[in-house]
Amino acid sequence: MNTAAVAALKVVIALSLAGSLLVQVGMIPLIWNDLEDVPLGVRTVAVSLLVLEIVVLQVVALCVWKLLTLVSRGSVFSPAAFRYVDIIITAVCAGSVTTAAIAVMLAPGETAPGIVGLLCGASLVIAGVALVVYVLRMLLRQAISREAEAAQLRSELEEVI
Repeated sequence: MNTAAVAALKVVIALSLAGSLLVQVGMIPLIWNDLEDVPLGVRTVAVSLLVLEIVVLQVVALCVWKLLTLVSRGSVFSPAAFRYVDIIITAVCAGSVTTAAIAVMLAPGETAPGIVGLLCGASLVIAGVALVVYVLRMLLRQAISREAEAAQLRSELEEVI
């Protein structure tokens, strides 16, 4: 992969992580204060779900960073990549469930039904992203297996020659 593209993507990830930390430190306390009229249990769940959504994005960003590091070293087609891909799939699934939980939490209140529907749709799309990453994981497994097969064939060919 082009080293400039890897470097550019790492810059985007670094900026995204910095922004998410600013949101966690700066915005979450403000949201907590804005919800002072809401019962404490609902307020705690709402803010916790928002924090969880941010953590999901941060975990995915860090795993993509690690995969980019493997790409730049030329070792992305190795079993080490599976750990990061599996974490991404799990995190995206957690994001989907969290988004659905936010929709369920908002449904009985005064929130417009369209917003709840949009959140349910977003949860479905996020689950679809997890499935796409799972398919990409299967392709990675196939590529690693083909690479091992090619190495074995090269070794056999060298013995014959």
